[in-house]
Amino acid sequence: MKQLLYRIVWGACYLLALLPFCVIYLISDIIYFVIFYLVRYRRRVVRKNLRNSFPDKSEKDILDIEKKFYKTLCDYFLECMKMRTISEKEMCRRMRFNGTQDVVDASNAGKSVVVYIAHSMNWEYITSLPLHMNNIDAQIAQIYHPLENKYFDNAFIKLRERFGSMSIPMAHTLRRVVDFGRENRRFIIGFVADQVPTWEAINHWVTFMHQDTPVFTGTEKIARRVGASVYYLSMTRPKRGYFEASFVKICDDASLTEEFSVTNEYFKLIEKDLAREPWLWLWTHKRWKRTREGFKKRQQKRAEDQRRLMERASQKSGDK
Repeated sequence: MKQLLYRIVWGACYLLALLPFCVIYLISDIIYFVIFYLVRYRRRVVRKNLRNSFPDKSEKDILDIEKKFYKTLCDYFLECMKMRTISEKEMCRRMRFNGTQDVVDASNAGKSVVVYIAHSMNWEYITSLPLHMNNIDAQIAQIYHPLENKYFDNAFIKLRERFGSMSIPMAHTLRRVVDFGRENRRFIIGFVADQVPTWEAINHWVTFMHQDTPVFTGTEKIARRVGASVYYLSMTRPKRGYFEASFVKICDDASLTEEFSVTNEYFKLIEKDLAREPWLWLWTHKRWKRTREGFKKRQQKRAEDQRRLMERASQKSGDK
């Protein structure tokens, strides 16, 4: 059943991808009206996130950002479908990169490169980077979170690898990095690291968009382990359907930096982008659902559970 559903949806997406961009965006406008005004998809979450992140903005300004975000989100979904048929020439015209030479120089100097990416639309277009770096001897890849449906997961992998980049499942990140080291292969890997970490993965907090925020630090740990050069990819949207990404250097060698300094800088750079074009970021996810108070309660409960287990083990040992 799942395979049949996949074939139907994937076939419909292919037919949609054959349409020219002018028609694609007309359809996007219709979907926006339905999603925003009728379905009201996650509007409470988005409004709460925007209000907390921009406390100085008026309700009118918040609503304006909200509308622009939903329009961009609808464009994003259809642009992803269009990736199935878009030509390399057209992709290069719609997705431009600035500062690639600096990354090439770092790689040619023997450094591997870690690139921090945010959920700024359209982040899927970043997978076209190999089209702009043909003269580099390094593996270009991106870390991704596999979808539960294996058919749709394979479909997205095909889209992301169309232009020569490699998709690495999140759970296999460290193993692949180690493999690259053993093979003496340099790499340029993109990490989308602005998600919400699990309770167990929390070990650092930052003030992000005026809010106490738990953050992932795994990307920094990997960069420090291999002494990678670290960059942030700043996204902007000059006009509808066209994007520019600029490489912003965070450090030349992560192993020489203070712990968490790279992660802290990453979130500061995201804030700068949000101040410029806040509607490009993915506001529908519950970024601030984990609180420090909740984290402390879980730690206390875990410590109490461990204490009880030790007491029971001690009692059993005494009975023997």
